[in-house]
Amino acid sequence: MAVQVLRAGERPATAWLNGGGVTREVAGAPAGAGLADFDWRVSLADVDQGGPFSAFPGVDRVITLVDGAGMALTVAGTEHAIAEPYRPFAFPGEADTGCRLLGGPAIDFNVMTRRGRATAEIAMADDRREVTVPEGAAVLLVCLAGGASLDKAGVALTRFDAALLDSGTDVLQATGGVTAVVTLSPVH
Repeated sequence: MAVQVLRAGERPATAWLNGGGVTREVAGAPAGAGLADFDWRVSLADVDQGGPFSAFPGVDRVITLVDGAGMALTVAGTEHAIAEPYRPFAFPGEADTGCRLLGGPAIDFNVMTRRGRATAEIAMADDRREVTVPEGAAVLLVCLAGGASLDKAGVALTRFDAALLDSGTDVLQATGGVTAVVTLSPVH
């Protein structure tokens, strides 16, 4: 099993075009792909103000509140409250989407997969659990709160650190918080 550790402090912040916040890419595939040609992309965003979301035709999106009072997302004319931390909300990237903050700045966790090229399964871990990477897939672990460790790999993660696993099985221990377990599978 190969484990790539992705430290939070090593991620550059990219300002949004609308000035409403910044995004830090945790990982993406294929390596070096931009916003127009990724198969999958995972990021954390600091949302400082509401406004329209960028459109991503052909992309499935999942957003999860990490910090703050949350937001109301209006997706294709229907409002959805994203106010409870660690509860993923899925929506199509091409849908007309706007955001209204519910009480100040927020931090959210984002998973995007290009339809027909990749899928994502997202679970939140707050305890000890076995993590197995399916054949041909990858598993990305992102510590959203507290700490986490991988027993076999001997890796410790602090808030917003991540580990990308490309094969095998390990035991994840989430300590005093929540770690996102994202299984990213290619579509054949």
